[in-house]
Amino acid sequence: MTRFKDVLTTRGRAFVAAGLTLVVTGLGLGLGDLTRIGVLLVALTVLASLTSRRALPELSVERRVRPVRLAVDEVATVEVEFGNTGTRRSPILMAEERVDYTLGDRPRFVLPRMAPGERRVVSYAIRSHLRGRHRLGPLTFRIRDPFGLSARAVALSSTSEVLVLPRVEELTGGRAGGEGVGAEGVIPHMVALHGEDDVAIREYRDGDDLRRIHWPATAHQGELMVRQEDRPARRRAVLVLDSRAAGHRGSGASGSFEWAVSAVASVAVHLANHGYAVHLVSHESVTEGRSAEMIDVDSALEALALAGTDPGATLDDVLHAAHPLTAAGGLVVAVATDHDEELLRQLLTLRQPGGVALLLLLDSASFAHGTSPGGGHAEDLAEIARAAGWGTRVVRSGESIARVWAAVSTGTSRIGVGG
Repeated sequence: MTRFKDVLTTRGRAFVAAGLTLVVTGLGLGLGDLTRIGVLLVALTVLASLTSRRALPELSVERRVRPVRLAVDEVATVEVEFGNTGTRRSPILMAEERVDYTLGDRPRFVLPRMAPGERRVVSYAIRSHLRGRHRLGPLTFRIRDPFGLSARAVALSSTSEVLVLPRVEELTGGRAGGEGVGAEGVIPHMVALHGEDDVAIREYRDGDDLRRIHWPATAHQGELMVRQEDRPARRRAVLVLDSRAAGHRGSGASGSFEWAVSAVASVAVHLANHGYAVHLVSHESVTEGRSAEMIDVDSALEALALAGTDPGATLDDVLHAAHPLTAAGGLVVAVATDHDEELLRQLLTLRQPGGVALLLLLDSASFAHGTSPGGGHAEDLAEIARAAGWGTRVVRSGESIARVWAAVSTGTSRIGVGG
């Protein structure tokens, strides 16, 4: 049960204090009119508090977020539809929507009276600087009496969630060169998605389309032969995300892990648009047993929206899941930190002889201090990666994902990662 003093507003407390003072003064001085005024003030406050204690009208709440897929820093509109499901007219209500702090200030609005069965829609805007799943609700209503002496807050349990996808930059490749990163990485046994169909000739079978008869082969063989067009194979891309908490520095949108997630998301979209079958190998995908599955762009962005740092000190599980995928050939793109040389050497074993592998190596010190000193440990590890045949680019705080990709993908246009 809500205590009497908890429902009083500042005005209500002032009325009670003034009323009690007048009652005591009136009784002490023998002034009946003064006493009656004091009693009236106290009684009015008590009556107002009883009014605010009335049961909250029966309301239904439905939320709709437009657009449904929300990216970082994108503005979305939330429509909240109220319905009076009760049998009596609802009072005027002051409403406040609780939202995660990353979505902005809590919206407040006045909900007018609604007849039974009537519905009202209010809307407000949200924008998040951080990816992830964020909560909308619950709604809190404040019921006030007509004199403003008392107010009661009642929360509806209805909540919703909005998923904010990682930031995606539009990528373009560098100018193709005769040598350089990926020049040796043409994959002859893989066929480009937009290449010509492989055509095979076989004997005619009942039910075959007569329009597929291959007349030159028919004349040569002396029997009906038809064309059998096989669907071309898709090129494979394996994206590896280093999510070790010990290796990343910085916090929030400026941290190295957020840069890594946005980079993997951008590369996934870019390669999918170039016809690649994309596999995402991260702590989450390995834990959920989905790393071996080909993932579409929408699913990849949703998975990366929820990606978090892994408290584990090694990449054993990630590398164990990635090796069978890279053994079949294809493009390997890894985003890793410069935290551990031994683990980096293990990561470098993912590249197969003759394959193309690209490494975005994060200079964690620059993300920690907000500066780009250049040189040092990250450059030494980058040289090790280049010697192992990886196209490598050291990434420092503040660098554009598109610029880094354009630099590291120079010379890879023959396998479709260039612009």
